[in-house]
Amino acid sequence: MSKIKIVLADDHTLFRQGIRTLLAAEPDLEVSGEASSAAEALALAGQLRPDVILFDVGMNGLSSFEAARQIRRAQPDTRIIFLTMYDDEDYLVEAMEVGASGYILKDSPATQLAGAVRDVARGGNYVSPRMLSQLVDGFRNHIRASAPKSRLATLTPREKEVIKFLAEGKSVKEIACDLNLSVKTIEAHKFNLMRKLDIHNKAQLVQYAIQKKIIQIQQPV
Repeated sequence: MSKIKIVLADDHTLFRQGIRTLLAAEPDLEVSGEASSAAEALALAGQLRPDVILFDVGMNGLSSFEAARQIRRAQPDTRIIFLTMYDDEDYLVEAMEVGASGYILKDSPATQLAGAVRDVARGGNYVSPRMLSQLVDGFRNHIRASAPKSRLATLTPREKEVIKFLAEGKSVKEIACDLNLSVKTIEAHKFNLMRKLDIHNKAQLVQYAIQKKIIQIQQPV
């Protein structure tokens, strides 16, 4: 079985040497070239035609993202993984936009890196679990922020007062007296709250008030 050919692109020599040593310990992986800049990686990609290029983010000179874009355009079979210290969602999004298949944080375990290289070389995608967790949390927050309000949340404070009194069995006239408002005003509040809650009779209103704990059912003594 042929080995997966890898090019390492990072401007820190010691880091490259460490990654090279880790990957060389894997029988199916082979580091065929190293680059200290994105421009060098671009040139090596054309010469060596690697299966995977591991790119650092933020090297001097040509942007790693731009180099990755050019490589993906010229060599669609060469897959790109960004190996970076930045747990930044904007960088992750940009990496995906230029055609990268992986985004791995530098503090990931060696086994994760080797597994990611294999997954990506086979045509898959890989994102560090911590980044995935951040994306999921961000997505959940977005869903919460954009979710429609519950029907009860659409009621005004006065309408909530009125529904409570109605569910407790008070008449419109009694509620008007308790709140020092006109009967006509209470009738308007009653109409609006029943329209908002899609309730059409007193029984439904009482049932809704119990379900939403607007009123409590009195237990027999």
